Amino acid sequence: MDVIFVLKIFKALIEVAGFALVGQGIVAIFSGNGRDQNPIYVLLKIITSPATKFARLISPRFIHDKHIAFVAFALVFWAWVALIITMASLQVKPA
Repeated sequence: MDVIFVLKIFKALIEVAGFALVGQGIVAIFSGNGRDQNPIYVLLKIITSPATKFARLISPRFIHDKHIAFVAFALVFWAWVALIITMASLQVKPA
């Protein structure tokens, strides 16, 4: 299996997680305190749960649970940037 292909799969998964985190934030803003009853918010929460659980795992305990989604988005964003840089460096063919 080609390395670039595997990296593209990881990039697609990271993009889905990133867009789901952004969507979850937008729905949370519009739903207010009733967001836990919103079915779209619940679906996005299920999609983003691996990223938020990983963010909670590596975050210090003084980070409040309300801010874990921001930490998760930052991790997803920088993982996406790292994958793009890695893919760009692997696709360069020396002359």
